[in-house]
Parts: sequence; C-alpha cells; structure tokens
Amino acid sequence: MNNFSNQEILNWAALLKLKAKNSKDPRLADFYNTGTYSNETPLNDIEFVALDFETTGLDSQKNGIISIGLVPFNLQRIFCRKAKEWYLNPQDKLQENSIIIHGITHSDLQDAPDLLRILEQLLAELAGKVVVVHYRHIERDFLDHTLRLLINEGIIFPVIDTMQIEANLQRVNTSGLLNFFKRKRPESIRLANSRDRYNLPAYAPHDALTDAIATAELLQAQIKYHFSPDTAIKKLWL
Repeated sequence: MNNFSNQEILNWAALLKLKAKNSKDPRLADFYNTGTYSNETPLNDIEFVALDFETTGLDSQKNGIISIGLVPFNLQRIFCRKAKEWYLNPQDKLQENSIIIHGITHSDLQDAPDLLRILEQLLAELAGKVVVVHYRHIERDFLDHTLRLLINEGIIFPVIDTMQIEANLQRVNTSGLLNFFKRKRPESIRLANSRDRYNLPAYAPHDALTDAIATAELLQAQIKYHFSPDTAIKKLWL
C-alpha cells in the first residue's frame, strides 16, 4: 500500500511533481506531470471526475477490480456524454457472492482486458482533475495495489471522499451532551442513504457508472448545503 495513504498531504501539487520525477513508468510520469490545483483554488474553479470501482471483494490486497465507471463534472454540470465505463479481467477469481451484489458474471468478463490495456486512457481521464469517490479505500487502494502487481509501481492522487464528508457531518450533528441524552446516533453514510438526506433520486446500486454519477450529484449537493463555491479545495481533498 502507498506510503502516503494514511498521512495528511499538505501540498498535493508538490508531491505530484516529486512523484513525476521519481516514477519509472512513463504512463505514471505523464499522469503526475499534469499536476493538480493549488491548495487555495476555490471549488468553483475545479474540474472534478467522479470515479467508482466494482470489485470482487473489499480487500485490495486479495481482491480485484472488475469494472470502472467515471464521469467528469463541475459544480454546475455533470458531463454524462463524456462518461466512460470498462469491464476488466480481475487479478483474482470472480466469486459467486460478489456476482449476487453487482450482477457482473463470468461471461461479462470473458473477453475483458486487464487494467494495463486501458491504463493510458484511464489516467488521461483522471489527470489534472480532482477525483471524487464514495469511500476512498476502494478506488485509491485498489488502483494502487493492482498497479503494484502489474508494473511494480503504485499510484497516489488527491481525492474528495463524499463518504468522509458525511461521516464528519454526522459526527458534528450527534456530538455533545444534549445529543447524548437524546440518544441521537449517526445515520448511515452509505451512498444511497447519504443521497436520500439531500432528496436526490434513488438509483440502482452496484453499477460503476451509475454510482459514479450518483457520487458526483452527492458532492454537488454537499457543497450547496454545507460549503460554498468559494471554499478552498484544501478543505475537502485528502
């Protein structure tokens, strides 16, 4: 796992510049060389890309990626015509219990490429944008570990985690002595439950592209209700 995964990054632009200098793989070097925003850039000036993976399990050290969905967006619009989705041949075997959850079968993956076949295209879609996910330990950890297996080099990039935003809000809303005596407990921070609190429409879960669009909509709502278009990106990215 990446050495930076559990640390607070104070300057993402400087870190990506350093990673570009030290990266041995030219695809990753190009990705890092694109750079990212300065800490003070307002959210209204950011180009985001919502990213979602479907996987064979929840352990990035043992399981693999079977589908990727992404969609670029900003605070005003979600660019569905530019959305992308891929099925991938996972590094481990597809288990029956994961088929029940996401509905992707062995036949769906029969002719699917491995991650290396689509890596340049994937990195081009992510480069220079701020990646938005719902639970960063799936997308960032799985991509890092899979690349370590395939090219012996991992990846790191800044993300906004809509699940973490909800967790922080729930913590604030249920803290304090009065809430303790009222037995007020945090609500679910799963994607569907989080969207419901903002009156966003219900979508069928466990489809990578649908979940990416759902995550983009959720961040737009979170910023509208709890932040501002002028909020600096450093307040949200991890």
